[in-house]
Amino acid sequence: MKLVRSLAHVCILTADLGRCEAFYCGILGLPKQFDFRRGEELIGFYLKTGDRQFIEVFRRESAPLERGNGITHFCLEVDSVAEVVTVLHRRGVECREAKLGADQSWQTWCKDPDGIDIEFHEYTPASRQLAAPGGICEVNW
Repeated sequence: MKLVRSLAHVCILTADLGRCEAFYCGILGLPKQFDFRRGEELIGFYLKTGDRQFIEVFRRESAPLERGNGITHFCLEVDSVAEVVTVLHRRGVECREAKLGADQSWQTWCKDPDGIDIEFHEYTPASRQLAAPGGICEVNW
C-alpha cells in the first residue's frame, strides 16, 4: 500500500499578504484557490500549483505556527526552466541562470518577497527523479 500520494502543500509565512499575492499570482501566475479569514480579517490564502498541490500562505503574525521552521526552499516543476528565467527577468525578478543539476534536471532559483528560496525544476529523460528507485546522485557542491 502506498502511504503518500504526493506533496499536498508547502506553508510559508509572509510579512505582507498583498506583496506576496502580487509575486505569486501576478509574476508567477499561480491562481488563488481560496482565502483564509478570521471574521472579516484576511489572514492568508491558498495558491494552486498543480491538480492537487498548493502553497499555503499566512500573514506572519496571524499564523498558528511556530516561527522557526526547517523549510529551506520549495521546488516547483515547470515545462521550461529557460522560459522561467526569461519571464522572471522580464518581470523584474532576479534569478540564477539555468543549469543542469547533478540530478540531471534543469533548474533555476529565485527568492520570493520574504526571502524564501524557490527552485524551479524541469525534468529531463535522464532525471534521477524519474528513474527507477535507488542509485546514487553524485553532487559537486
